[in-house]
Amino acid sequence: MAREENRRGNRREREEAPEFADRLVAINRVSKTVKGGKRFGFAALVVVGDQKGRVGFGKGKAKEVPEAIRKATEQAKRQMIRVPLREGRTLHHDMEGRHGAGRVVMRMAPEGTGIIAGGPMRAVFEMLGIKDVVSKSIGSQNPYNMIRATIDGLKKEASPRSVAQRRGKKVADILPKREDAAQASAQVAEEA
Repeated sequence: MAREENRRGNRREREEAPEFADRLVAINRVSKTVKGGKRFGFAALVVVGDQKGRVGFGKGKAKEVPEAIRKATEQAKRQMIRVPLREGRTLHHDMEGRHGAGRVVMRMAPEGTGIIAGGPMRAVFEMLGIKDVVSKSIGSQNPYNMIRATIDGLKKEASPRSVAQRRGKKVADILPKREDAAQASAQVAEEA
């Protein structure tokens, strides 16, 4: 009997180990005017990720802040996307994401660059597990639109493996050869 309880206890501890990290991006107090005065509520925007290539965002509304955060976190876990990362630290290629008036530009970066990004975008990259990226937000500064634009751009990310598979080729055929790349850069240097 005691052995069974111990097993259950261990299982519960394993389940509670956080599989996902979450980051509260924005919290907004909203009010509704009623006959007796004002009723206040809270809206929370949360980004959740496993820091290994999966990320999602969610928003929740409730009368209390903790409840709004809990709802947002649950929604974020339900709508996660997987993004292929290059060497587990940066993007495979440069891309642009849009949502409404929000527009973001994301560029791959060499090792040691770090995350160069503004508030909401930084949260997405940290939860995704990207270590080196350069990004710029152009247009809307609304955190909801910035996050949606960032997610939109990340959905466009394609790894050489997925492109090769789609075209029915080998990865080596897709990627430029090192000699070809060196010759092309030498040619550009001569012209300049």
